[in-house]
Amino acid sequence: MQSSQRLIKPAQHAQLFQETPYPMTANSTPPPMLTDEQMALIKQQVQLAIAEDVGSGDLTAQLVPASQTARASILARETAVICGIAWVNTCFAEIDQTVSIKWLIHEGEKVEPNQVLCEISGLARSILTAERCALNFLQTLSATASQTSLYVKAIAGTKSQILDTRKTIPNLRWAQKYAVTVGGGQNQRLALYDGILIKENHIAAAGSIEAILKQAKALSGGKSIQIEVENLAQLKQALHAGAKSVLLDNFDLSQLQAAVNLNQASGGHAILEASGGIGLENVRDIALTGVDRISIGAITKNIRAVDLSMRFHS
Repeated sequence: MQSSQRLIKPAQHAQLFQETPYPMTANSTPPPMLTDEQMALIKQQVQLAIAEDVGSGDLTAQLVPASQTARASILARETAVICGIAWVNTCFAEIDQTVSIKWLIHEGEKVEPNQVLCEISGLARSILTAERCALNFLQTLSATASQTSLYVKAIAGTKSQILDTRKTIPNLRWAQKYAVTVGGGQNQRLALYDGILIKENHIAAAGSIEAILKQAKALSGGKSIQIEVENLAQLKQALHAGAKSVLLDNFDLSQLQAAVNLNQASGGHAILEASGGIGLENVRDIALTGVDRISIGAITKNIRAVDLSMRFHS
């Protein structure tokens, strides 16, 4: 598939990411809060998905008469937070712009089993050809939004925020990070070019925490700087060196509480983020230690697609 649509360059993703719209209005045209650049990126993702799935043509759809029209619905088979309406609209529009979609729910809305999400009408061949790509985006993004929502609900009433990581499905990072915001979470840095995260090997190569932070400040150009520490001794060094954002890697509850106390004793200037070994069973206890942020790779990495289906009506 060839397209005249210009590609969104990696350096542009950070700006798109910072302008992520939420909530979206549900209709069959681009929601007003989506910018032209964001819609261009969605179109680019959809075109790649269609090229992968349809290629030179949908052979099975040719079994249906070319002029036959149809009506169909997308239904939820389980409780979920729905995300990805713009991707679904774009999938059908890329196949056939005459297909009509009427959304009965809004982006970010929680739905229940057997609830109808939208009604679709148009040429049967077009609906059949677009079905899988549309559902793939909707199921995947709704899965991330749904999982994020569970974590956000679990820490309600605390000062902590739920954040994502870079552990995303290849080529769907912006889409998944958008889904995190739909689920009520917050976004971590988008990519390697979008901020500095100093880890153990960076510290070892530089020689010390103080040395690596000094280098990072000289290089950052205004980008965020975060340093990962593995124990309280390293945290003390980082705070002494002026760290403003610290990732607490695999700290247990007592260590997290001690880290919060140490930061407060040092003036409370650093943002503390817990990471590693976090699940729904312990996330609230972690939040109650007083950490500012909790980053969870599972909300984008370990997801199970939401069970949705499309059904034709006679």
